[in-house]
Amino acid sequence: MFTNEAGAWVDIPEFNLFEQNITVPGFSPLFPDVHCTGDGSVCLLTTGEAEINAASTISSLLHSRSFNLTATYFLIAGIAGVNPKVASIGDVAFAKYAVQVALQYEFDAREIPADFPTGYFPQGSTAPGQLPGQWYGTEVFEVNDALRQLAFSYARTATLNDTQEAQLTRDQYGNLTSFAAGAQGPNVVLCDTATSDVYWSGNFLGAAFENTTQLFTNGSGVYCTTQQEDNATLNALMRGALFHLVDFARIIVMRSASDFDRPYSGESGLANLLGDAPGFEPSVLNLHLAGVKVVQGIVGEWDDKFAAGIEPTNYIGDVFGSLGGEPDFGPGSIFAGKGVVSSEGRGPWRGRQKGIKN
Repeated sequence: MFTNEAGAWVDIPEFNLFEQNITVPGFSPLFPDVHCTGDGSVCLLTTGEAEINAASTISSLLHSRSFNLTATYFLIAGIAGVNPKVASIGDVAFAKYAVQVALQYEFDAREIPADFPTGYFPQGSTAPGQLPGQWYGTEVFEVNDALRQLAFSYARTATLNDTQEAQLTRDQYGNLTSFAAGAQGPNVVLCDTATSDVYWSGNFLGAAFENTTQLFTNGSGVYCTTQQEDNATLNALMRGALFHLVDFARIIVMRSASDFDRPYSGESGLANLLGDAPGFEPSVLNLHLAGVKVVQGIVGEWDDKFAAGIEPTNYIGDVFGSLGGEPDFGPGSIFAGKGVVSSEGRGPWRGRQKGIKN
């Protein structure tokens, strides 16, 4: 998503991602190119930060004539804030759900109603804890859990980077039992990610977005990382999947943790937000260390396992059931489980969903 994340893949020993450089119209002016190996088997792109940049870049990629992406695996690889109740700085997390937590109503903190625990509450509702009365469709995306488990198994073979500074910061979180996970690390973990353009910090917002993740996923999601792009990236890819430009079952969401989303006991929220980020260095390095194991696994087992695709055993897609199947969160399928149907009566997406026949 930005320079440092891309830099983790420069001059790596496994392969050279800069043998081909392809300019794509519509990409960020800061990151105008896709970089690829000589044979084109592995490529790197940088979207630019936050939701608008991510959606614009991925949409431009999908409509570029330079690529055939129909069998491509996408590894979203970026750093993130982390919830110390679930994981720690330096950890690498693979998500099943990406939740757009800031797509809600909001009060300024000075004007929150006295009986509200937070200033955030779902659109179309009247108080926190209620399901949205109005869904936009981008609130939750669920990706292929069978593929996630494979990626997790590959990444666990990596030796992750760590620093003394990061260890000292983790130690501060060991004073609270609820933050025990934050005192450990670095590890490869399975937990979910929250998308918000707002870079936020604090116990109250942390609790609010934990609750939002649970609410929007019908109690299934476990919020551990926070970032600014993933729902936008996934929405663009889903729209491409509707017309066979990509396969939505071939997406992996990987985030490494660079900073805690809330302070340790005795630290102010301001100090947590604006102070040093000792987890930044290991988090960037771990994008490559863990991510390259996933890339090598896919490329190395292409013919035997990945060319045909990894069949999802769970629902994949958005809250509306746009790709077919029945989401177990949100309003449920608004397309009678069949996915989007064209004006000719044909759904552009075929198969690849649990419970949908080819």
